[in-house]
Amino acid sequence: MRFPRLLISGPHRSSGKTTLSTGLCRAFSSAGLAVQPYKKGPDFIDPMWLGAAAGRDCRNLDLFMMREENILSSFQRVAAGADIGIVEGNMGLYDSLEVDGRGSTSDMARLLDTPVILIVDTRSMNRSIAPLLMGFQQFEPDIRIAGVILNKVFGPRHERKLRAAVEEYTDIEVVGSIPRRSEMGIIMRHLGLEPAREHLAADDVIDRIGAAIAEFVDLERLRVIAEGAPPLLPPPGGPARPPRSRVRIGVARDRAFTFYYPENLEALQQAGAELVPFSPMDDGEPPDVDALYIGGGFPEVFMAELEANADMRRHLREAAAGGMPIYAECGGLMYLARSLTWKGRTAEMVGALPCDILMHEKPRGHGYMELEATGAGWFPAGARVRGHEFHYSEITNAGGLLAELGGSAGGFAWKVLRGTGVDGSRDGILHGGILASYAHLHALGSPQWAPGFVSFVERSR
Repeated sequence: MRFPRLLISGPHRSSGKTTLSTGLCRAFSSAGLAVQPYKKGPDFIDPMWLGAAAGRDCRNLDLFMMREENILSSFQRVAAGADIGIVEGNMGLYDSLEVDGRGSTSDMARLLDTPVILIVDTRSMNRSIAPLLMGFQQFEPDIRIAGVILNKVFGPRHERKLRAAVEEYTDIEVVGSIPRRSEMGIIMRHLGLEPAREHLAADDVIDRIGAAIAEFVDLERLRVIAEGAPPLLPPPGGPARPPRSRVRIGVARDRAFTFYYPENLEALQQAGAELVPFSPMDDGEPPDVDALYIGGGFPEVFMAELEANADMRRHLREAAAGGMPIYAECGGLMYLARSLTWKGRTAEMVGALPCDILMHEKPRGHGYMELEATGAGWFPAGARVRGHEFHYSEITNAGGLLAELGGSAGGFAWKVLRGTGVDGSRDGILHGGILASYAHLHALGSPQWAPGFVSFVERSR
């Protein structure tokens, strides 16, 4: 299977990877190519920009949560029908939690057998770019660094010096030179890049970035490099036809709740769920469904709008009190609490969980998680699942809730083996039909999640 593809990386974080990857997706799409974007790592925000730029759902590729065989299967399956793949790496090319490089972007390039395009922030640099590139080539010689893009170039004289050094000392091709331009940046926020679905002018921003990349990067040369990627194994058979729907699950989808892996939604459908989107911000009541899935996002940014929709909050509170199954991740957990406090302001939330949420300036939980099911939820006891967390909030005034849970793991879905969760040792609050946690799970790494939830919903109904 021929699948032209490139992996975008840099010497370190904040080199310009997301801006370049977003621009390439839009520039190639505007040229008439079907672009399939991918993002290495677990985050949700970069994939929104990549997906919006390409017009196709971006797929996460995470070695910790998904494992190699699932990554390859997913990568090949969604490649079908695409003309080119753009994989955005994370951190620096060789950065890893492990000293041997396991889990690094270079490890992903090796797994996917994909040429690397390195984008380098050249501020305060000219001749030094040569030893930097030489070291990156020699550190893991089997990684093919097929091109370099000079970023934040001061002017023509600076560019000439950089190009001369690269050409004199390395065999890496310079395939682009991007000047310092304020409009090339994407608005930053407390959790990294602003989600495209929250950014009302996102398409205009992406158009500007795409136009700049088309102007300053050699797209035709990049296509040639991409076409030189080795063939992939034939993709596995497409997803089976979803079975007849056994349950209806309402999925919160609006600017406050945007964090959903496409594979999670697909897994629920394959398990027999009909998915019905609704907006906690704008709709007067939830749809007529058997259960709810409230994913992550930034409810604190839209807490005024969420508070103002008192009808929705009342309907959800009544549904929870009636035992409706509700699965909530991070932002969903925050929304189900009594109140949310951020930057000195407090807003009423649903009140389905007898606790409050306090936002902090620094993360309270950040990184990969490993969890062990207690058996109190709909995961079998002892089952291990992997996920990740990134939350600035903590649960407060939860004395009644903790008393109800008995102060033991029995009232929680998971013991935390790695990570923070709710209190450092537990996560997955179980309250009536609610399972609310700080952990974000990926269906390809937690295959029991979707069938277990659908079966639980069916039993509850």
